[in-house]
Amino acid sequence: MPFFEAVRLAWDSIIAQKLKSFFSLVGVLIGVTFLIAVVSIVQGMNVYMTDKFAGALIGVNTFQVRSQPNIQTGDNSDEQWRQWQRNPRVTIEDAAFIKERLSIPATIASAGYDQVTLSWQGKVAKQIQVNTVEADFFKIKHYDIAEGRAFSPQEVNIGAAVVVLGSELGERLFGGRDPIGQTIAIGGLPHRVIGVVAKQGTLFGISLDKFVITPITSPARRLVNRPHIIDDIQIQTASPDQMRAAMEEVTVLMRGRRGLRPGQPDNFHLESAEGALSGWEKISKVLFLALPGLVAISLIVGGIVIMNIMLMAVTERTREIGVRKALGAKRRDIMAQFLVESATLSVTGAVMGIGTGLLLAFAVRAFTPLPAAVAPWSIIVGVVLGIVVGMVAGVYPARQASRLDPIAALRQE
Repeated sequence: MPFFEAVRLAWDSIIAQKLKSFFSLVGVLIGVTFLIAVVSIVQGMNVYMTDKFAGALIGVNTFQVRSQPNIQTGDNSDEQWRQWQRNPRVTIEDAAFIKERLSIPATIASAGYDQVTLSWQGKVAKQIQVNTVEADFFKIKHYDIAEGRAFSPQEVNIGAAVVVLGSELGERLFGGRDPIGQTIAIGGLPHRVIGVVAKQGTLFGISLDKFVITPITSPARRLVNRPHIIDDIQIQTASPDQMRAAMEEVTVLMRGRRGLRPGQPDNFHLESAEGALSGWEKISKVLFLALPGLVAISLIVGGIVIMNIMLMAVTERTREIGVRKALGAKRRDIMAQFLVESATLSVTGAVMGIGTGLLLAFAVRAFTPLPAAVAPWSIIVGVVLGIVVGMVAGVYPARQASRLDPIAALRQE
């Protein structure tokens, strides 16, 4: 029987018995749906974590010098955390030391952070993050200024009482009014608004636009840290290779500055986007390791169901097989017919699974912050799995059909 004729017969059988065919394909459908959906979500999470999470928290090609980690990746012992908590705080003098000696071209900015209360003409905003920073902080964070301007190095040098607002905070305090030139109180200290940062969006549903940025020398810095103390030194290079080289050089500089002998552990911490992503990479690896097993279980169940359906088809079509053999069909023709029918059944389930998986991926992208990214290779793997499962599940029924004696088959009612 020609290949396309066998496919047509299989398709006619599926159409004629829709409900029975659907239940026979459920296993393959679920397996391929799971494959497409999980791969798409994990790929989307990878993009989200790399571009959004790491970029928002630390920045691209950027690392921070801190007294202790800001992001817990879950693989550090309690003793390690106690050691970090005993580390001396990072200072403005540390930042100046690194700026003066680092040989690799880099943008460097000191920063401090805390939660404060802001007010303007009776409107109050509580638990707002204030960033006391140097002017290059805007460059490291790639902040675009939607209104007004960022503050200059000169304003940092003189300790100007100026601020740049996040877009949501600007909207919350001023509504539709122009915030530029207005004076807000940060913890009771007056600061003049000179700019608004363009909208940053959300991270896992949390707004990235509720902040205020002020010079590290402004009056507001007294609300954040003791004199000379900062929370981190941010260092950004032009490439990942330069960043890793800069991290090694900064480690040497800081160890020398703090008089650490060989063998003594670092009493400071370097944190990069790569480190922040390590926790997620471990999770994604576990998912990808578990995925083949989970998909295989569904496909095995689906294959067994298809095999059972094909065995029933052999029984129901014994007389047809006998007629074909009497007309000259060989064993390989009968085997090929049932193998093609079995594969067609399975591939139909795989195609339905691909469609369902794509719908799930699009739903995730539409209703969550995750940019679920469909991997083309997962679609190809889904189709190949459908063919393989169908072929394997059809071998035994096809052999049974091909071995039927034509005389006995023709006598079968």
